[in-house]
Amino acid sequence: MIQKSLKFGIPILSLLTVSSFLTTKTFHVEIDIAAPPDAVWAVLMDTEAYSEWNPTVVEVQGRYEVGADLPTTVKTPSGDLLDMTNTVRAVEPFRELRQTGGIPAIITYDHRWLLEPIDGGTRAIQHEVDRGGFLWFWNSDWIEPAYAEANEALAKRVAAFAE
Repeated sequence: MIQKSLKFGIPILSLLTVSSFLTTKTFHVEIDIAAPPDAVWAVLMDTEAYSEWNPTVVEVQGRYEVGADLPTTVKTPSGDLLDMTNTVRAVEPFRELRQTGGIPAIITYDHRWLLEPIDGGTRAIQHEVDRGGFLWFWNSDWIEPAYAEANEALAKRVAAFAE
């Protein structure tokens, strides 16, 4: 009887494992900022000042450099603080900041700040793809609104420096 249970349990466990890697959620928010990409980039790169303007990512320890592992604190809408470590994957000045992290098969994230020049300024985009089995249970409804709030705060911070 145990052999029969194992025989059926292994394919089910394998299917769940594969499914967890294939489960994704995408978050995407953007804002147009009346400033050139270099001005927006300067605010994003000033990790020491995040606590002064960013309502979501309230602390980043270290500098954005490819390969760096940066301890980061995120504030949820309920006020809870989540500590995580982001690995910087790409730093393309005035264009892209890409960070990843998480626990493979449980939950991982691939977050990008993308800056696009537009007439009159810059389109700032936050784009994130999360993967893993934990997504089946996690209520992520707060992510896009939090990123939109961070985008608004970024626009205000850039405008304050332009004055």
